[in-house]
Amino acid sequence: MFAFVVLELMISRFTPCMFFYVIDDRIGLGREFDGIGGLSGGGATSRLLVNYEEPYRSHILDFLFKPNFGASLHILKVEIGGDAQTTDGTEPSHMHSKGEGNFFLGYEWWLMKEAKKRNPNIKLIGLPWAFPGWVGEGTQWPYFFPNVTADYVVSWIYGAKQHHNLDIDYIGIWNERKYDPVYIKVLRDTLDRVGYTNIGIIAADGDWSIAAAMLDDPYLNDAVEVIGVHYPGTKTVKEALLTEKKLWSSEDYSTFNDDIGAGCWARILNQNYVNGRMTSTISWNLIASYYKNLSFGGDGLMTADEPWSGHYVVESPIWMTAHTTQFTQPGWFYLQTVGNLTHGGSYVALTDRKGNLTIVIQTMTHSHSQCIRPPLPHFDVSPQKATFQLKGSFAHLTDLQVWYSKLDFKTKNDTLFQRSSPIKVYNGSFTLKLDVDEVYTITTVNTGQKGAYPEPPKSQPFPKNYSDDFTIDNPPFSEAPFFADQTGVFEYFRNSTDNGSHAFTLRQVVTERPVTWARDAYQTISIIGDYSWTDLSVSCDVLIETPVTGGVFLAARVDQGGESVREAKGVFYWISANGTYKVTNDIGGRRVLAEGLSGTREGVWYTLTLRVKGYFATGMLNGYPLWKNAVVLEPKNGWAALGTLSFEYAQFDNFKVNAE
Repeated sequence: MFAFVVLELMISRFTPCMFFYVIDDRIGLGREFDGIGGLSGGGATSRLLVNYEEPYRSHILDFLFKPNFGASLHILKVEIGGDAQTTDGTEPSHMHSKGEGNFFLGYEWWLMKEAKKRNPNIKLIGLPWAFPGWVGEGTQWPYFFPNVTADYVVSWIYGAKQHHNLDIDYIGIWNERKYDPVYIKVLRDTLDRVGYTNIGIIAADGDWSIAAAMLDDPYLNDAVEVIGVHYPGTKTVKEALLTEKKLWSSEDYSTFNDDIGAGCWARILNQNYVNGRMTSTISWNLIASYYKNLSFGGDGLMTADEPWSGHYVVESPIWMTAHTTQFTQPGWFYLQTVGNLTHGGSYVALTDRKGNLTIVIQTMTHSHSQCIRPPLPHFDVSPQKATFQLKGSFAHLTDLQVWYSKLDFKTKNDTLFQRSSPIKVYNGSFTLKLDVDEVYTITTVNTGQKGAYPEPPKSQPFPKNYSDDFTIDNPPFSEAPFFADQTGVFEYFRNSTDNGSHAFTLRQVVTERPVTWARDAYQTISIIGDYSWTDLSVSCDVLIETPVTGGVFLAARVDQGGESVREAKGVFYWISANGTYKVTNDIGGRRVLAEGLSGTREGVWYTLTLRVKGYFATGMLNGYPLWKNAVVLEPKNGWAALGTLSFEYAQFDNFKVNAE
């Protein structure tokens, strides 16, 4: 008897128990599935992607957007650039000043067209993070003049259609900032008045609080089509459900794209619906295509941050995405029979109501699926057997396609999006032996494919010797390669007043502090190069355009960007229109290393050269030493940079950097 009990305990310990789950559409369907997406912006997260050479750039885009190939995304959400820092850089507005629109600035237009080229059915969303200063008319608040702000946003929608033949499907309010019910209703009226009745408003891209307000205000409720929330932890609130509106996790993930990030993504793609009835989940960000030492370096569904080498990495979150996106489409419906597995994990089932069925199962463990935010309550997952009983429209199915992934944290030998032998369905049921940290897609859809291209070039650091004279007559993009604006906007410029050596330049064009989202610096700055650079020489021709108060700088060892740009340290070499120079250890100019007279003024081209070696820095003006041996104790390394003293016009030409 004793031996029997021991044997029984051993069996129960080492043999997974079996549990039954019903997949049935006879009791009706759940919510309509709206798709899985990625977010380019918030900010400048796709900045380096445009500088990849072919064929690598197209390969990357295929992994993101091409149906039945890689992530096969259903939704692309982009930032409506506002000339301000929005996490990893600034994205240019289509209207730097009132009444002067330019719908060819930045790269989001290009990215939307590339996505549409691969998937004509992809849904497009626009959302502002910041606004040009004129929108707030000096108030730093875009809601004081709701008609002005609504007209500005609608002009972006108009430009997308008129200049790029892009139809925007949804529009947002103001990312992660307090919403204004009056503005939302004005925006709805403005959209309707110009014929954009089919464009839905997503609000408020923050927390759930707008749901309660919608229940109290029928006009606000009518104006909003989708309640969008950020980082909900897979949970919703009763007020949101009572509105009967579409519920989306309109920004989620925000996690490093290693295997734990893949586990986070796989888990929330299921549980956002199972726990929160959210029918769309959008990843911030789409692709880690910005300097890795900026904020949240290495987030995104994949990595492409070396356009100078062509190197990119198709990370595991791409294949976690494919488990859902390649076997469902917006317009499918979740079944009501979805839920959590008895020993941890979850499953969802969706149908196109035409006989197709897709079941996605995930068994991610707690320690292997934590997102950066919010904190994840403890839960347990253990091996288990699961029997799925197919009923209703699916009872007749006899075999199903199987796609499988295993994040193997012990061996580091992952299995990613592998097609397995079809599973046989007997008497309407099939059984799976589930281990931990796995994803299964069981489906009637047979068009799935794990796309592949030849290996990209090997990783290489940024070139130690780099130069750009900005001489390009019809640039494909408004920004010069590899320059990453952190405050202000630097654009290619045709200098009509100079037909000689400075006919083509790079110009800083933001002249008024924007309605900001992050902590922009009071000085404009664009970084370039390798964060590990220590000893280097950087030179550039510069033109101050603002009399008396104007100024420009050249910098080395810049150690901060993104939302921390205001705290950037380095070696900053400034010249001013008032005839002085200054060398500072920080962008704010608080720690002065050297200063004196330079004789510089506006309207004259000067060549600045900055050399930093060890603990000493030297500066030259037009080839002659202006100051030397300024002591630099920190930082030890950082990017090169250029910029201006304030929000002002200034030009730059013949940029060169030589790093040791």
